[in-house]
Amino acid sequence: MAAHRLTLSVPAAPTAVTSARHQAMAAIAGWKAELDDEVVHTAELVISELVTNAVRHAGTGHVSMTVRLIATVLRIEVCDSSPVLPQLGLPDECSENGRGLFLVAALADQYGAEPTSTGKRCWAEIALPTSPDQKSAVALPLQRS
Repeated sequence: MAAHRLTLSVPAAPTAVTSARHQAMAAIAGWKAELDDEVVHTAELVISELVTNAVRHAGTGHVSMTVRLIATVLRIEVCDSSPVLPQLGLPDECSENGRGLFLVAALADQYGAEPTSTGKRCWAEIALPTSPDQKSAVALPLQRS
């Protein structure tokens, strides 16, 4: 499979989430890589969650996103200017937010965050099915704090 890449920068504003998601989905569709619906829908949700977190925590400036399709992996990277790395946890039942990284962890095959010279990079990888019968299983040993 050929390598494909989209890189974009959006303002750290709530409207950026919709813009980033739409641009990424248009690019992915344009790659004509014949990704199955589950991968595309998973990517759409992961992009929304990572960009939302970046916008929420970046302060001012821009958020950058790169989506790459290489071999059998779709990788999504979102960078912002905050040096604070996210912490995975399960929020209270009454919390109105705090579930984004939990969703990313549940949907992606791998995910992580790392410091950069200008803030941080949060990333997630979605493995492409190698056969039509391949199913993914998720095991999440999380407890409420």
